[in-house]
Amino acid sequence: MPANEALLAETAVELRRRIGAKEISPVELVAAAIARIERINPSVNAVTATCYERARGEARAAERAVLRGEPLGLLHGLPAGIKDLDETAGLLTTYGSPLYRDFVPESDDAMVARVRAAGAIVVGKTNVPEFGAGANSRNVVWGATGNPFDPMRNAGGSSGGSAAALACDMLPVCTGSDTGGSLRIPAALCGVIGFRPSPGLVPVERRSLGWTPISVVGPLGRTVPDTCLLMAGQAGFDDCDPLSNPVDARALAAPEPRDPGALRVVYTEDFGVCPVSAPIRAIFRERLATMRHLFRSCEPADFDFGGADRCFDVIRALNYAARYRDAYEKDRDSLGPNVRANYELAAGMSLADVAWAHTEQTRIFRRFQESFRDCDLVLAPTTPVTPFPWSEPYLAELEGAKLRNYYHWLALTYVITLATNPAISLPCGVDHAGMPFGLQVIGPFRADRALLGAAHAMEQAFAAIPSLRRPRPDEARLARPTPALVSIVTHPPGSGTEMAARPG
Repeated sequence: MPANEALLAETAVELRRRIGAKEISPVELVAAAIARIERINPSVNAVTATCYERARGEARAAERAVLRGEPLGLLHGLPAGIKDLDETAGLLTTYGSPLYRDFVPESDDAMVARVRAAGAIVVGKTNVPEFGAGANSRNVVWGATGNPFDPMRNAGGSSGGSAAALACDMLPVCTGSDTGGSLRIPAALCGVIGFRPSPGLVPVERRSLGWTPISVVGPLGRTVPDTCLLMAGQAGFDDCDPLSNPVDARALAAPEPRDPGALRVVYTEDFGVCPVSAPIRAIFRERLATMRHLFRSCEPADFDFGGADRCFDVIRALNYAARYRDAYEKDRDSLGPNVRANYELAAGMSLADVAWAHTEQTRIFRRFQESFRDCDLVLAPTTPVTPFPWSEPYLAELEGAKLRNYYHWLALTYVITLATNPAISLPCGVDHAGMPFGLQVIGPFRADRALLGAAHAMEQAFAAIPSLRRPRPDEARLARPTPALVSIVTHPPGSGTEMAARPG
């Protein structure tokens, strides 16, 4: 790593400490992030639209605040990437859709405003699938994001750009969101951390059906403390979100101490309903055998997720019907195949289907909460397969069986979405193909802080065990552009932003 980029190898927590101690300047940190994005991004295409000049100006202002001894926010001076589903004032927000190819919002959405108010400096946007539909971050506006461990493989989604940017040390903090696993899946595939918080902890302004807890926004990070720090900057009450709750955000800024030896853990390979490949099942068993001595107990468990697949179909489709009806009826071909498939599924449903789905979700929720009467955590794989080529839109078949639809391969995470429990994906070594393996850790209902504390205790224990510690991508490989991913896009007229390289 070049000397001017070396700062970015440090954790976000350490960078924020050093800014406050006047050991480093936000100006040099933002300059390092820009230099690294320009050098590394052509290999993975994680960062899309950028606002470098604005970021440099904000960094100078952040430096002056430090020198004057002003109160500093939790994220003061930290360069940040914002997922391209969240609106950013003065910076292109495309949602990965040609419908928004030239859309430059006039204001930040609620979560982005909170992150900026905490002192973060937005440097650019991170790539997504169109409207976040799917777990492969590719779209016709920006193209595909490659996996940092093999740029020709899938980085996951829909927060794939954020996960890849973190794994490549391009940025110390990046935001994400999660419906069926969009924080957890890319984190698992890229070897970083993705935390799905309880609904309402972070305000969501763009959720059309405000009372439905299926979609949340949240943090990704390279360590659990980094993830907590960003979470604290995102969390808080906002009346744009009817599920929002008053919260002491600063209490989330660092993980609470937990003793892994006191934790009662149960585990499952598939929750009884999820497709999982034989190699991932084998890796999961190997990792459990290596880590089980860390816990007070570690036992298998059976779960009853009933009609979870159909339930998720209906509730997911309902949200697409609410958001994309006008666009579909105006010009269905303006929407990509995943968005159309969700809308068309919804169009064929009845009120009875919707009533059944919400009733079934309630049954799933209540049964799952019973699991925590005798345990503190549930462990499972985060994804059912090693990363496949990004040129495959989604996984269509697993273990010789055709999957139900383009998102069925995400069942390991979407069943937990239905239960609404907080969940985190922790890096846990590499799989049989040498790619990152993610361990999904689920906590009790509304026990976000306790889960983050337990995850940090596990992360610290894993660091001392070679087969469990977080893997790192090959720096030399990342220095080589990936021609299949990259070409140059022109500056949209009147946007006032610069643009990163993108695939054609």
